[in-house]
Amino acid sequence: MSRRGKKKGRPVSGWVVLDKPVGMGSTDAVSKVKWLFQADKAGHAGTLDPLASGMLPIALGEATKTVPYVMDGAKIYRFAVAWGEERSTDDLEGPVTQRSDLRPDEAAIRALLPSYTGVIMQTPPQFSAVKIAGARAYDLARDGESVEIPPREVEIGRFDLIGWDAAGRTLFEIECGKGTYVRSLARDLGRDLGCFGHIGELRRMEVEPFAVDELVTIEELEAARAPADAEEEAVDHDRYTAIDAYLVETAAALDCLPQVAVTDDAASRIRLGNAVIVRGRDAPVEAAEACATARGRLVAIGAIEAGMFKPKRVFAG
Repeated sequence: MSRRGKKKGRPVSGWVVLDKPVGMGSTDAVSKVKWLFQADKAGHAGTLDPLASGMLPIALGEATKTVPYVMDGAKIYRFAVAWGEERSTDDLEGPVTQRSDLRPDEAAIRALLPSYTGVIMQTPPQFSAVKIAGARAYDLARDGESVEIPPREVEIGRFDLIGWDAAGRTLFEIECGKGTYVRSLARDLGRDLGCFGHIGELRRMEVEPFAVDELVTIEELEAARAPADAEEEAVDHDRYTAIDAYLVETAAALDCLPQVAVTDDAASRIRLGNAVIVRGRDAPVEAAEACATARGRLVAIGAIEAGMFKPKRVFAG
């Protein structure tokens, strides 16, 4: 008997701006979305802890080539800090390691926030994906090892105290750059205030360049995908019309780059690796990085030198 080959996914491309629920890991969310779209390739732009909710941009197909640009985008988080306890994971998941009966007042908290704004040095949590001698810090921590994680520069553009909840936790909102650990902020604030603290709730509100109105839930995606025929052997593309409507164009991830519109003929030449002359009154003459589009669809990322667009990474038409 001949062996049945592995079913190949669809060559679908674009971004799914998922509203990840609490309790689901980022890898599990990517796997679920990949399965729902029957995509041949998927990845995400920035891990969210299982206990966190909110915006998790997931790239499908050709959009995976643009993940680094979204990773570099600014992010907005809203979170609650519970005072009086420090935990091994810096959130609700881990056991308590330090306790205090002290509670900070509003004036003390506000006085501290300026020192957490701008470019600061931050030590990632013990339970983090940072690599130490080739191993993930969270793997070492789960094995009971306490490791020295070097501090690193992160940038926080805005750090606002927005109130308190019914449980007495302090609510904050920050806008920050790549690599910022919100759990570390809760830990360090608690230490500086002399009362200890950990994250009690965390939601990622935005990831640049995506907007809140582009968020979609797992339930909405499940409802949009038509049920499969139990005897189906080939992918029926008509089944995916409704769910594909939730995709955001791959090019949306590259809003940070100069945009160059090219003709269909130029697009064909670019996809073959050829340089083309950049035309148009507003077209840049020089750019270390830019993207070319044809009829609004992404063609390539490349450099513009002496009025020529030179492709570095091309995208399927």
